[in-house]
Amino acid sequence: MKLSDMLWNAAPAELARGYLEEGDFYICLVCGKKFEKGIIYPQGGVFYEAKRYIRVHIDTEHGPVFEYLINLDKKLTGLSEHQKALLKLFYQGKRDCEIQQAMDIGSSSTIRNHRFVLKEKERQARVFIAIMDLLKENIKKTSELVPPHNTATMRDDRYNITAGEYQEVLKKYFPDGPGGGLKTFSMREKSKLVVLREIAKRFEPDREYSEKQVNQILEGVYEDFATIRRYLIEYGFMDRKPDGSRYRLKEEPDGRKETEMDRRKQLIREYKETKTQAGVFQIRNTKNGKVYVEAIPNLKMMNGRLSILRGGTHKNAQLQEEWNRLGEETFVFEVLEVLEEKEEGFFDKKDELKKLESKWLEKLKPYGDKGYNRQKD
Repeated sequence: MKLSDMLWNAAPAELARGYLEEGDFYICLVCGKKFEKGIIYPQGGVFYEAKRYIRVHIDTEHGPVFEYLINLDKKLTGLSEHQKALLKLFYQGKRDCEIQQAMDIGSSSTIRNHRFVLKEKERQARVFIAIMDLLKENIKKTSELVPPHNTATMRDDRYNITAGEYQEVLKKYFPDGPGGGLKTFSMREKSKLVVLREIAKRFEPDREYSEKQVNQILEGVYEDFATIRRYLIEYGFMDRKPDGSRYRLKEEPDGRKETEMDRRKQLIREYKETKTQAGVFQIRNTKNGKVYVEAIPNLKMMNGRLSILRGGTHKNAQLQEEWNRLGEETFVFEVLEVLEEKEEGFFDKKDELKKLESKWLEKLKPYGDKGYNRQKD
């Protein structure tokens, strides 16, 4: 999706924060950069999870979202240059007398009138958004056509089916839900396309199946599995080798998905290529200032510590309890010091790392009210 399209389609809350969430990524609405969920990103010696990092990215690379939005073209904001100038001064917290002087406006009452007009504009915009949301929702229910699967062998009127009709077919022929058994295969061609599309979801992409494996899956759907198998091939949902030995689900081309997969591979490659560094890091509670200090032979392992906390199984019970209670957003991962390894002569990495950890424990004393570490006897 183009950046301009993302701006047009973003919800008000997404515009205000400057990014949107799409699948496994957070996407910056200013530059279009993507940040993958679950990856920890470094910035000035601090490590951030993707959701926090994209906010840092926007602040450092683009500045306040307000400034970006208000400087957009009039066709996007609907604001005159005079209204933009007023809003900028309002945003800066200027008093009416200061605004009067800056814009050479006759009186304070004129400024108050401008404030009233802008408030009216805000209320009208909210009502209009609600009206349009209801309109789109109704259109979607009644007339939006479900796109045909991209691997279809033919395209005709049988594919003209709305989202509402699609769901009705599923309810009618899968009484126990789309994952259950098929009631009958005696139905209109249009309904068969819906049913076959759902059955195809039971097969994994990028995997080959023997005929026996295909039959085992389809037996759980319908007693006449041979007919279902034939229709899946005939209507372009599956491929079969000429000798009938192997079957494979046809994948629908999706450029966006491929792009995201390429980006994911690139991130993983860059992550692996980064030189392994040992060091000491802390997990800091931004609300009460308490920290947990730990030395690790590979600072990339902080991703693993994050996963452990998310899974609720961290060895430090107090840290885990506050993480669960206060939420992930309250905590940040920060590198305290990277271990300098000698390239020549004897170097006991394990012992030096232990000394480095002791140094920071002594310096920060993360015990009791100051932290989560347990003081050794």
